[in-house]
Amino acid sequence: MAAAGAAFGSNTYRNGAHRSSVKADGKSLAANQSFKSSSSASSSSASSSFKSRSLQFRKSSPAALGGANGAAKDGGGVPGRVRVAVRLRPRNAEELAADADFADCVELQPELKRLKLRKNNWDTDTYAFDEVFTEFASQKRVYEVVAKPVVESVLEGYNGTVMAYGQTGTGKTYTLGKLGEEDTAARGIMVRAMEDILGDISLEADSVSVSYLQLYMETIQDLLNPSNDNISIVEDPKTGDVSLPGATLVEVRDQQNFLELLRLGEAHRFAANTKLNTESSRSHAILMVNVKRYVKEKDPVLPMENGSNSHSAKTFKAPIIRKGKLVVVDLAGSERIDKSGSEGHTLEEAKSINLSLSALGKCINALAENSAHVPVRDSKLTRLLRDSFGGTARTSLVITIGPSPRHRGETMSTIMFGQRAMKVENMLKLKEEFDYKSLSRRLELQLDKLIAEHERQQKAFDDEIERIHAESEMQIAETDRKYADALEKERIKYQKEYMESIKKIEEQLVGDQQKHDNDSATVSHNDYYSNGEVSSISALDEVADLKKLLEKETILKKAAEEELTNHKRQLYQSKLMEASATSEILKLRKLLEDESRQKQKLEGEIAILQSQLLQLSFDADERRRQLDRTGSGNDSNDLDCLTAQVKNPQLSDSENGEKASVAKLFEQVGLHKILSLLEADDADVRIHAVKVVANLAAEEANQQKIVEAGGLMSLLNLLRSSDDETIHRVAAGAIANLAMNETNQELIMAQGGIRLLSTTAANAGDPQTLRMVAGAIANLCGNDKLQTMLRSEGGIKALLGMVRCGHPDVLAQVARGIANFAKCESRASAQGAKTGRSLLIEDSALPWIVQNANNEASAIRRHIELALCHLAQHEVNAKDMISGGALWELVRISRDCSREDIRTLARRSLSSSSTFKAELRRLRMDY
Repeated sequence: MAAAGAAFGSNTYRNGAHRSSVKADGKSLAANQSFKSSSSASSSSASSSFKSRSLQFRKSSPAALGGANGAAKDGGGVPGRVRVAVRLRPRNAEELAADADFADCVELQPELKRLKLRKNNWDTDTYAFDEVFTEFASQKRVYEVVAKPVVESVLEGYNGTVMAYGQTGTGKTYTLGKLGEEDTAARGIMVRAMEDILGDISLEADSVSVSYLQLYMETIQDLLNPSNDNISIVEDPKTGDVSLPGATLVEVRDQQNFLELLRLGEAHRFAANTKLNTESSRSHAILMVNVKRYVKEKDPVLPMENGSNSHSAKTFKAPIIRKGKLVVVDLAGSERIDKSGSEGHTLEEAKSINLSLSALGKCINALAENSAHVPVRDSKLTRLLRDSFGGTARTSLVITIGPSPRHRGETMSTIMFGQRAMKVENMLKLKEEFDYKSLSRRLELQLDKLIAEHERQQKAFDDEIERIHAESEMQIAETDRKYADALEKERIKYQKEYMESIKKIEEQLVGDQQKHDNDSATVSHNDYYSNGEVSSISALDEVADLKKLLEKETILKKAAEEELTNHKRQLYQSKLMEASATSEILKLRKLLEDESRQKQKLEGEIAILQSQLLQLSFDADERRRQLDRTGSGNDSNDLDCLTAQVKNPQLSDSENGEKASVAKLFEQVGLHKILSLLEADDADVRIHAVKVVANLAAEEANQQKIVEAGGLMSLLNLLRSSDDETIHRVAAGAIANLAMNETNQELIMAQGGIRLLSTTAANAGDPQTLRMVAGAIANLCGNDKLQTMLRSEGGIKALLGMVRCGHPDVLAQVARGIANFAKCESRASAQGAKTGRSLLIEDSALPWIVQNANNEASAIRRHIELALCHLAQHEVNAKDMISGGALWELVRISRDCSREDIRTLARRSLSSSSTFKAELRRLRMDY
């Protein structure tokens, strides 16, 4: 192993990842190369299509080993063949001495991804693999080719497996588990994979946990806790998921912590000295890395029971969790007893190892031959790996071999194992689910906040009522007191004036009487008649004075009566004010009663929200049980259906009032009725209806029904007539799903769909809307028959116009559309159906293509590189590409592109164009 490690550490190969597909028949190189290009294209298209539908909250359940046929029929995943690479160990010191006069039994052809195994001096067998590593291949190159694509898939939410298989002493543990403490270049796949995982996740929101186990003598033991030496395997009877609940699960926060765990596990792993290896692993080591990531999505609206959103209802985001699991399996080496020299307990270990490897080989043979029965339960190893072969995981296998002709039989067995594994097809499924616990906590916090706010408002209202009531009572008491004081003052005043008037009259009468008596005594009796006249005149004057006094008293009395009337009027007004205050108090009491009823109503709404929360949890459990047949789109469909049913009571189940899934809604209501809701007057009804149609359109089985029922025309009419951007976004997404079918593409074009999509793109400001529109146009760009019409109706201009947004998802769809268009043009030109410059160049797309040819986002860069290679296939485009700077990018792609098929296409384009070759000679550049 030391010699092997030294040889593996020296490498002159360029570091780069290779992910192309190679057909494993080992007979025809031409067939192999054809399979590589077609498999890569189909894989890219499937991956892009799958990612464009991630908004629909797709979630897949794991399939079992041997369940590939069922998974394919279900259509819930993306096909992915097991990838197999072969790595040759250099000769060690013992082989150099023993086999000095003999040539190696293996001849590698890494550039053709083939190896030749000598039968004898004149006859060889040739085998093709996905990658062939020489004895000089570095650990970094092995990781980037074999494991990095699997790690990237795990970070995106898929399960992944990396496994090493081979004879004892051929470098399996070195390839997978080398820590590289002294030389970092010697780090194995486990260490490098964790570096990439920790570098990509957010430690604040995401989590990574690790279990490290060994399968020894058909017993699963915990390498992180040796006392836990008999861990049982638990299988979900409905989904087939395999779990190890008794294993130690350690959360990893940094790389140093992970290295300490690996050192601890390696110290507890069983190893022994044999003739084939001084430190031979006697158990299968299994590293399980669980990655949990949160995905940000649009907030779904939680409607109220009565169909209208209450003032207390808010928009809540149901967090989505993607759970990916990386399994790295370091199998114990297969060995022959006579060669390894095993005796005693070591012999028993070897028998157990060979039995488990034999069981694994039988399962892979059955899967490769599409056998009806796969013997999964023959070994605990096959039960643990049931998701890796024929299941839902992306699997990469590296087989390790030695060059010595003495072990040709073991090398042949290892190669055949790899050949059979290449025929196994997995169905990759996204592991995605809602975080209902987090949503529940948020709802509970919101409910507590609403209750506290309501109680605060209620207390403030009660305090205000008490204040108003107290002020009213004080005003009434003050008015009564003022009225009583005023009345008493007026009574005393009038009484005083009356007494004074009486006193004056009495005094005047006394004075008049005295004057009369004096006048009578002095009157002369001689003049009787004269005195009589004077007396009469004096009496008349006195009567006149009395009349004046009486008139004056009458006036005063009238004034007193008027004053009394005024006081009575004021008293009446005070009583009116008192009545008004009483009425105001009654109104306030009524308002208090209304608030009490509103409080009861709010408490009822809170109870409804809690029941909806319980119902959401119940629906989540129901959806998990239905995942095997409904695929990963049901979560979004169910949520939209629930919203539509609450918004439209006629869509609810009349028997139990519970929310139905989109499938039940489709069966109970019918497609025509759902489509009729697209023309409803209520904007919310139209929005929810178009969401239901979009979810139905995501399923291929429903697309033809939607088109036949006029759904495509209705969606195009929504783009034409509606001003709501939400409707535009969802309708464009539905059209993008329908545009995946070639027949539907022609219908969309015939009904003016490209013009409507272009107009929508020009008016849209939301990146998600632009992404949906760009995705629909990109699907149309992949149809050979529509190239001219699509360009004449502004499709290319619309794609280039959407780059103004700058959002990576929008740019990725634009790049995909340009790549599809360039590929169709290339095919048409090769068949002689098209001449002249590319329409992309005529519509000024080349500057943007060159600008983004080396974009940091891999999804954008990959499509742009492919578009450049297709444009360069035809001599008529060469001059424009040279003047536009595309030649430099083609040279870079031919050298540095991470994908072998694109590098090969770039080299072929450069070498087949006389214009390019002349320019490169002028610039003295090699490619």
